[in-house]
Amino acid sequence: MDKAERLEDLINEFFEITRFNLSNISLEYSTVSLTRMLEQLTYEFKPTLMSKNLKYTLNVTPNMMIRCDVNKMQRVFDNLLRNAVYYSFEDTTIEITAVQEDDYIKLKFINHSNMIPEEKLERIFEQFYRLDTSRNSNSGRAGLGLAIAKEIVELHNGTITAHSENNIITFKVIIPIVGNL
Repeated sequence: MDKAERLEDLINEFFEITRFNLSNISLEYSTVSLTRMLEQLTYEFKPTLMSKNLKYTLNVTPNMMIRCDVNKMQRVFDNLLRNAVYYSFEDTTIEITAVQEDDYIKLKFINHSNMIPEEKLERIFEQFYRLDTSRNSNSGRAGLGLAIAKEIVELHNGTITAHSENNIITFKVIIPIVGNL
């Protein structure tokens, strides 16, 4: 990624987080196939996965439907998969699962990576917080992706959490099947 693209990504993330914080965001709900949404996402990430020799498994019930703001929820899943790819050890598998339990869908994005210390795990959803604190990082990452994901999930009356154990990082998203009608 060249410097201009990184700068553009940073500016876009900054404006998006500002928009979430300064206004009452209205969600545009529609009913969508969560299965198809996740299949499309993983398909789009195949070249990026291949660059690190990563594989993925997608374990989602066929035709699992959800009512949500599609564009915003896609942003959540994109951020989670992007982080999983970025931090994963090479030659490992990223697992994405979604199951329905009662009136909720529970999604997990699991990757093999260095452990995240508890004190960092507690701050991982804060704006501008980055695990990689080096100033010379070429990632173009501003530490906004997970903060944005949290805002979106909470707007959908859901929760997002992170867990780190034995070099396995798990992000869990729990969202109601039927959003505000």
